[in-house]
Amino acid sequence: MPRVPITMPQLGESIAEAKILRLLVKVGDQVEVDQEIIEVETSKATMAVTTLCAGTMLDFICEEDVTYAVNSVLGFIEATEEEIAKTGVMTTDQLESGTKGSEQKPESPEADSNAEPQQESKSHFDVPNQESDSYYQPKEVKPSIDGLPVPAVVKGVEYISPRMRARMDELGLQEPDLSAISGTGSAGRVTIQDLEKFLEDVDAWPREEASFMRLKVADAMRRSWNRPLATVGRPVVLDTLLEHRSQATPKPSLTLYILRAFAIALGEDARTAGYLVGKNIVRPKSIDLGIAVQVADGVMVPVIKDVNLKTTAQLFDEYQNLVELARKRRLTEEQTKGGIATVTNFGTFGLTWGTPIPLPNETLILGMGAGRKEPVWSEQVQAFVPVTQAELMLTFDHRVVDGGDAGILINRVQDLLQTPEEL
Repeated sequence: MPRVPITMPQLGESIAEAKILRLLVKVGDQVEVDQEIIEVETSKATMAVTTLCAGTMLDFICEEDVTYAVNSVLGFIEATEEEIAKTGVMTTDQLESGTKGSEQKPESPEADSNAEPQQESKSHFDVPNQESDSYYQPKEVKPSIDGLPVPAVVKGVEYISPRMRARMDELGLQEPDLSAISGTGSAGRVTIQDLEKFLEDVDAWPREEASFMRLKVADAMRRSWNRPLATVGRPVVLDTLLEHRSQATPKPSLTLYILRAFAIALGEDARTAGYLVGKNIVRPKSIDLGIAVQVADGVMVPVIKDVNLKTTAQLFDEYQNLVELARKRRLTEEQTKGGIATVTNFGTFGLTWGTPIPLPNETLILGMGAGRKEPVWSEQVQAFVPVTQAELMLTFDHRVVDGGDAGILINRVQDLLQTPEEL
């Protein structure tokens, strides 16, 4: 019977690769249309590769814990001619010959006019023009970074020799990785000998393989730090907010209150969330905000659309659902794209202060630390009174936002949090 290839599909606009986590069926199992057969991990979520037709699982040519590029063939299903005709899938024979079976041209104009409409052939990938099974070898992807430290300051890398560049490409290293190495070359330049000695020295250190998500987070932070980032902060009194929350049903999280206040402030003046594109500041067309959710060995950032146009009560269910999906790493591409800024509440870990870093595609990130009782002077009673206070921190791209505008924005968020009934 004909073979139908199972390939790594395009799991999102920005997804070029995915790591195989588990094979969900065994060779010889009967599978149905749209059945999940392989669990994979992308930089954004845990997802599944599904079947395009029913049949018998003939073979897997992929391995667990290995990353493969989009369009890589992962296995084969054996299907009947009837099933292939019904579902319009492409067989290996059709792919190798570069044809699409049911899309073949008619022999004559009369045949064309009398022909029944044909179903378009389906495949996860473009039709190759190959004549050998060598096409079907899965395309394993090496991680773009290899686990070396990524410091903030790049030193001694003004010139990289072709030999050094070739060795870095072989190891999957980038220029900032060299900052962990003391250079002995001219003006402190890192030589190939310095690199090899460093690798030899750390070879015996305890280590573990970085997860797929950890590597993606590292890569995102590396790209974020290419910009001039700055952070401003100020305290915010939480007593009124906590009182409102205690009487609310259901009870919104503090993060949701902050998200809503941040969205209102940005909706009033979206310039601070703009992007520098050449000589232009491009303003966002909608206030879509991300929420940083801690997961095992990484962070997921689901995005809520038009936060400034919805009340806290209206956002409650959507917020809870997205956070839960993020913790299970079940977010779709649509649920993670389009954010213009992110809110992170690291106070849940008992931290009182920090400098969050925005994602490469965002200009802003607003963080909040843990609340604690503080004595604050009251002009009204002319005495120190205890209040619950937390620190707000706003990190921004200094090319787009100056300290004064960042201060105005964070002060507006603080003011909005004092009237939670209006959020």
